[in-house]
Amino acid sequence: MSLEQIRVAGMAALARELGIVGMVRFLQQFETGHGDYTKERHEWLDAQDVDTIVNRIREKRATHKKKN
Repeated sequence: MSLEQIRVAGMAALARELGIVGMVRFLQQFETGHGDYTKERHEWLDAQDVDTIVNRIREKRATHKKKN
């Protein structure tokens, strides 16, 4: 199948299973990104050491537990 055929079949499946309104609502959840994620990821991750990243994860988990 070509990419076009896959796209058309996917849209048909979404419309069939979700209805037109459901298909539109589903598709609105996604947007085309911009930039170069891989390059940007290295820019912000390379600037941090592992301990800093681990501490941020622990802080987020602690905050999440307090909310729940």
